[in-house]
Parts: sequence; structure tokens; C-alpha cells
Amino acid sequence: MTIKRLADEPRLSGAVVHGGLVWLAGQVADDSSLDTTGQTADVLAQIDALLAQAGTDKTRLLSVTVVLADINDAPAMNRAWDAWLDPAHKPARMTIQAALVDAAWRVEITGVAALP
Repeated sequence: MTIKRLADEPRLSGAVVHGGLVWLAGQVADDSSLDTTGQTADVLAQIDALLAQAGTDKTRLLSVTVVLADINDAPAMNRAWDAWLDPAHKPARMTIQAALVDAAWRVEITGVAALP
């Protein structure tokens, strides 16, 4: 089976496609000056772009992990999530708190999606 790597960076690929699945690397906001809602919307737009590049979309997400620097930001993150989510195609989701690599990042999101 072929392995396809998308959005290559020096240390990682933004996504890896293999075996009918798209594995997303942890995505963080391009603009870390945004609040949690803004950073989440930024990350979700990046996820949409990566999934499109892989040949799929958010309706085929199977699992998502949301990492918040401060779990008290969950309501702010959920505002962007709820606006973006297709309610007919909700993935399994976990939300946790953890220290992120850059102190300016408020949210990091990863997931796995199926190809059509």
C-alpha cells in the first residue's frame, strides 16, 4: 500500500494518507494572537484544507483529539467547533488539557478521517 505525505515540514507531515485513512498531525493556529475561539476556527480551517488535499472532508472524520492549554477555555473552543461541525457527521472526540509547545497556542487539534 502506498503512503502519501501531505504538507511536509522539517519535522513532520501535516497529514499522512494510508490504508483508506487520513492521519492529521496536531494542527495549531497560524495566528497565535487570536483568542481561543479564533485559534480554534483557524485550526479547523487548516483541517478542512488538509482533508480536501487528501480527497476527503470533515464529514468523514472518525476521531478527533482537542488539546487545550487551559481546560477552562473549553466553552470558547466549543463556540468555534459548534459553528464548524456538521451535526449529521459528528466524530468521536476527546478534549484534554496539556502544556503546548508554544505558550501562545491555546489549542491543538488532531484527528483521523476516512477516505471516500
